[in-house]
Amino acid sequence: MSDSFEEKVRDAIANPKNMGEMSDADAVGTVGSADCGDMVRMWLKFSEKDGRKVIDRASFQSFGCQTAIAVASLATELLAGKTVEEARSLGAGDLSEPLGPLPPMKMHCGQMVEGALREALRAEAGEPAGGAIEGPGGPAAATLLDSLATSGVSAGQKLRIVKLD
Repeated sequence: MSDSFEEKVRDAIANPKNMGEMSDADAVGTVGSADCGDMVRMWLKFSEKDGRKVIDRASFQSFGCQTAIAVASLATELLAGKTVEEARSLGAGDLSEPLGPLPPMKMHCGQMVEGALREALRAEAGEPAGGAIEGPGGPAAATLLDSLATSGVSAGQKLRIVKLD
């Protein structure tokens, strides 16, 4: 990984934007695998602007690597003001572009953020979930922690959540 990429990730992690649940969201999308622990949930709030539906705010939660958190943080800022159609046209590369090219072993981080966005846009359109999350926790779980808790994590296993300062 290049120093520039690592610096951008460190900066995004040190100062994450729009992290946390959005209680008044219009749509929520979750993607990931409870089995490996990488998950991203994205909340979207819409408003009308010049007769068009636009994303007013976006927020996220992530269980996963620092790169996934960095991409999600930057993506929530990129999404603000975009129409639903513009948001649907964004791919993983667009959402992670402010970090620069992702190393091959980190490309899945951008794909997870894209998947969470797509799931939220499906929910907004009233479409059925695309099955982007594995396990019985599914997209209906209230929080990512609930998703993990209902995914078959046994009582003997421990989940450690680290708060970023």
